[in-house]
Order: sequence, then structure tokens, then C-alpha cells
Amino acid sequence: MSDYTLTYSESAKGWQSFYSYKPEKMIGMNSKFYSFKDGKLYVHNSDITFRNNFYGTQYVSRISGVINEDPYSVKTFKTFVLDSTSPWDATFTTDLDSGFVDSTWFSLKEGDYFAYIRRNEDDDNLKLRSAQGIGTPSNVDSSDTSAVVVTFSFNVDSIISIGDELYSKDGLANDFIGSVTSVSKKKITVDTTVTGGAVPLVSNYMFYVKNSIAESYGTTGYYLKYELENNSMSFVEMFSIGSNLFKSYP
Repeated sequence: MSDYTLTYSESAKGWQSFYSYKPEKMIGMNSKFYSFKDGKLYVHNSDITFRNNFYGTQYVSRISGVINEDPYSVKTFKTFVLDSTSPWDATFTTDLDSGFVDSTWFSLKEGDYFAYIRRNEDDDNLKLRSAQGIGTPSNVDSSDTSAVVVTFSFNVDSIISIGDELYSKDGLANDFIGSVTSVSKKKITVDTTVTGGAVPLVSNYMFYVKNSIAESYGTTGYYLKYELENNSMSFVEMFSIGSNLFKSYP
């Protein structure tokens, strides 16, 4: 573990913050906080320099914690709310799942920053509700080297949309076909140029997974561990965090 500076709060009666800077000596005097580094004197609570800048190096602010309401129940954490002067990048981990929210996705509502938790883009967990079955196709056309057209004898589920990922199931194996580029009643066209996906057989069962970024399914688990990051060089305050959660019913 790298070195850090740990601070104690007299009012909170506890150790509250970890700082990236490592001074040679520290002292408080006349409402100012000073430290020495490489024989040089620095004042920390100065309004004429950037925030998170220590001894000429710019750092990132991080806050981590756990939401553990009703710890004996599996819950779905749908949203994340920041009572802050600025949105933060957020990553989430549960005992079953993971997700994230980019700072640009937060919307300011009634003084708080609000966002839906997204699944990670590389999440290939096909047991989630975002995976939905279609059926066995009646024809597969792979004559176009850049696309595969899958035709069914019935109208395709209207929930499937452009950007979703199409899979085929051959026995116990699941093969990724590619990203959906168009849906027209009984036909699904899939782009295979970027992914180099497999070509399904007519006998394969087809299913799709909703786009992890466009669709919000939140994260599921007994608890939610979050880590917030902010690289602002200006003043930022964080007052509280919250999440809209509900009991999960599999």
C-alpha cells in the first residue's frame, strides 16, 4: 500500500480523511495549515491555487462507502442521488453485480444530482433480466460479409431495438452474433464487421441482451458499495448520497 496522510477530526472524534500528499512536517498556525516538503514551506488552505494540488502534483478526490439498508434482503439499486455542488463519476459493486454512472449523465433535479445506474459495458452476465429469448429462426442469410440477416416465422418481440446484442444458443454454448442494426417484423439484421461474431445455424435458439448503456437495470445485491471520483480543480462540496432501491423478486 502506498503512503498517505490520515487526518483526525476532534468534532467527529474519528479518523475521517486520507490525503495523497506526504509532508515532512505539518503545523497549524493563525488559522492556516502549513507543511514542509523537500525543505520548502507550503500553505494548504489557500485560495490562490487549484484544489487537489499538493506540491505541484494534481490529484483526484475519491469518496467510498456502502449502502446496506435491510441487509438480509436482495435489493435492486435503481438510481443514485448526490446532494453535492457538482456531479461525480461513480462506480458500483454488489455481491452479485456491478455498474457505473458517468458524471455527465447526472441531471440536476430539485437541488440534487440524479442518475440511473447502468451496467458495465463488458458485462456478459446472461442471467440478468436484460437477456430475453426470441426463438428458433426459419432462415439465416450470411451472404453479406458485413452483416447477418436472421428471419423468423413469427413477428419478433417489439422490445428488441437497435444497439441490442444478439446471441445464439447451441447446446450449452452461447455464441455472440453481433449488434442489432435494424428490426423489421420478422427480420433482424446484425452488424458483424466490428465484432467478428459467429454465424448462427437455423437450429440455434436466438436471444438478445439489451444495450448496457442505453438501458438502465440498476445493480442487484444485498449491499451497494460505491466509489465516487471528482477531478475538479475548483471548490466542490458533498453533503450526502442516496439510492432508490427496492426488494428484488427473481
